[in-house]
Amino acid sequence: MRSYKLQDIAKHDSERSCWVIIHNKVYDVTDFLHEHPGGASVILKYAGKDATLAYEPIHPPDALDKHLSPSQHLGNVEADAAQALEEERQSRRKTKDEIRTEEAHKRKPPLSRILSLADMEKVASQVLSHKAWAYYSSAADEEITHLENARAFSRFFFRARVMRPVGECDPSTTILGYQSAIPVFVSGAALAKLGHPKGEVNITRGAWKEGIIQMVSSNASLSYTEIMAAAAPSQVLFFQLYKNKDDSVAVERVREVERLGYRAIFLTVDAIVAGNREADIRSPWTLEDQESGTIPVWDENVPVDEVNLGGTAGALVNRDDKDMTWEKTIPWLRSITKLPIVIKGIQCVEDAVAAADAGVDGILLSNHGGNSTSMLSSVARFNQDIAGRQLDYSLPPIEVLHRIRLERPDVFDRLEVYIDGGIYRGTDVVKALCLGARAVGLGRAFLYAQSAYGEAGVIKITQLLKREIVTAMRLVGARNVAELKSEMVERVDWQPLLRPKL
Repeated sequence: MRSYKLQDIAKHDSERSCWVIIHNKVYDVTDFLHEHPGGASVILKYAGKDATLAYEPIHPPDALDKHLSPSQHLGNVEADAAQALEEERQSRRKTKDEIRTEEAHKRKPPLSRILSLADMEKVASQVLSHKAWAYYSSAADEEITHLENARAFSRFFFRARVMRPVGECDPSTTILGYQSAIPVFVSGAALAKLGHPKGEVNITRGAWKEGIIQMVSSNASLSYTEIMAAAAPSQVLFFQLYKNKDDSVAVERVREVERLGYRAIFLTVDAIVAGNREADIRSPWTLEDQESGTIPVWDENVPVDEVNLGGTAGALVNRDDKDMTWEKTIPWLRSITKLPIVIKGIQCVEDAVAAADAGVDGILLSNHGGNSTSMLSSVARFNQDIAGRQLDYSLPPIEVLHRIRLERPDVFDRLEVYIDGGIYRGTDVVKALCLGARAVGLGRAFLYAQSAYGEAGVIKITQLLKREIVTAMRLVGARNVAELKSEMVERVDWQPLLRPKL
């Protein structure tokens, strides 16, 4: 394979001829520029240069093989050039944000002092890069749903039963027939490597050790093969499918994960376009201003910059199918896979019924995002599992679950119902199970945990949730999840005054 000098590569620095270096390999991405989900401008910043540091945290290793033809893999940089690039990376001046995160990691508390998911999130907010925090924590528009997902749980109170034998309490359940130590699974969440170099593998290994199931996102920062390779031989992994608008691409993705051994397909239907997540959109400007120490002002003589209104998330969904229907998409998916199908992103009773009528195996009530946060809030209740990343003013999933229980309880007999969004305590999990949910999903909680403490963080928050779930089950009078009934929970028209914690 041919080797290239840096000065020769540097000549290909335009839209007419664009080469980039990634891990000392040279790629011609000219024809790919306008196919790139994040837009051509993102790549052109690195035209003729080394793009490794920008590329690695948000792309799985096999992305180049999947999106570029063999002819676009040009070769390697010369040995002396590779050494020069490595020296340049090592001697690169660290940004202020990088220095801040390194110092924060040195000061983080021992895991023994993490007593809740809110504690874990607080550490993550300190150790994550600004870009990672902005992407993980951002929500749509005014962030009303972002807050109300969690507030909604405070409208549901227990009607606990006492004098029941709960010395032996078993919180285990099955999800699509697969055993889970607690009624919690890892909901699909993208780009784990933004928070930790090992990314999704931390979650895979931690989930196995604690006996819970991981759902892997289409937009994971590791390849589906790498994640499955990190799994134990009998470990159960589900796959979150963002359906590509090109059916042939979608078919190949489904067949790939089926071939690798993933056990179910969670078809995401609530993220066909990127939500308006302004914190994520502002993130590059914040970093630029922080690094320069100045804030730009309006100058009528300076051309208006093109703004990436999609943020980090926009690049992930640009190619997704915006024309899915119950009549077309579900039969199509059934025709190409024998795996169980779950619809992720149900937000009303009518669509829960439509999913049951379509014959899917389960639904995940979600307004996207699994578990989210806003450290700007002074109320601890709002610190975890808030979601609301897509459509602001979408109903909190716990409210949708309650409405299904009241209006169409037959849905629970026809398929399995799960919920994510707003969950930050074991009591939240138990409330959802009382109302009919089979299990709950958490996404960002696991991203925060693995970002702050790696695999050990994933294990820690799973243990915290298990302890809280068992405690709540015993106190409401249930020895196992089958004994959690709707009459154990009552919705009230008032909300408690929540004590500020931060």
